[in-house]
Amino acid sequence: MSIYQGYLIEEKEGAYKGSIQTISTPEIEDNHLIINVEYSSLNYKDALSASGPKSGVTRNYPFVPGIDAVGKVTQSMSDRFHVGDEVIVTGYSMGMSVYGGFGEIIHVPANWVAKLPSNLTAKEAMSYGTAGLTAAASVKKIIDSGIDKNKPILVSGATGGVGSVAVNILNKLGYEVHALTGKSSEDEFLKSIGASTVVLREEFMENPTRPLDKSIYGGAVDTVGGDILAKILSMTAPKCSVSACGNVAGMELNTTVFPFILRGVSLIGIDSAESSIEFKESIWDLLAGEWKVNLEDSTKTINLDSLGDEIEKILNGKQVGRIVIKHGE
Repeated sequence: MSIYQGYLIEEKEGAYKGSIQTISTPEIEDNHLIINVEYSSLNYKDALSASGPKSGVTRNYPFVPGIDAVGKVTQSMSDRFHVGDEVIVTGYSMGMSVYGGFGEIIHVPANWVAKLPSNLTAKEAMSYGTAGLTAAASVKKIIDSGIDKNKPILVSGATGGVGSVAVNILNKLGYEVHALTGKSSEDEFLKSIGASTVVLREEFMENPTRPLDKSIYGGAVDTVGGDILAKILSMTAPKCSVSACGNVAGMELNTTVFPFILRGVSLIGIDSAESSIEFKESIWDLLAGEWKVNLEDSTKTINLDSLGDEIEKILNGKQVGRIVIKHGE
């Protein structure tokens, strides 16, 4: 029986803790692949999974989180993929109910898998990960639905994984980007990735949200939800669009119909994790091609033995940029 190393979350004395453990490699199933993981990445959902069942992400433990992985196929029961193919897996049930990318091996259905574009390295792919896919999907959807190029585009949660990649992409596409953040110390970081203006959350939320406010923004990527999203909608220009992909600031949306019926604002929900594999492949092609951005300066690469500290940071809202996990030596 072959084995591999993985970051296993287990219950110990009433608390859920992670540690590197030896795990048995599963037997391959029909229409599945076994992939040797080279890199994975850390997302907020992974940190929730690592914190135990109360988070609602993962129910059954022991468990290996990790909703992203890139590596080489070592066994294939699919006509689409062959041993040696370099592939990417993001989302679906991986890292939620199927052992994920925090292990050196993953066993997943072939229809969850995309081939790694030839002009994208494995590490670059995980510098994007689900956060990059979500950011690119959010940007594409608002551009396709309508934005005002003469007004700034707002990105909330701009120091996080999704927000920071969205700022990078929008800047590359030539838009004026305003970055909304609660971290006053990250002004320099946000300007280095393409934000022309940094908007502090306390100042943004200082005045009560009106049904309609001055239409400052020509579109927005919102990664946090709650009252911040409601405020963004009230400040979005006519016939422009806002994408929503997160809820760390709250699940409820207290707004009115006015932005939608008086200004024709579009609110677009983004769920990149469950998008079709064809849509994901189209986004990977954009990220490997005309939308490719250099995330090296905003990406930290770690090994599995440093993962626990980074999980604590992301749960406490102290993470900046992207975290990539390198497997093996």
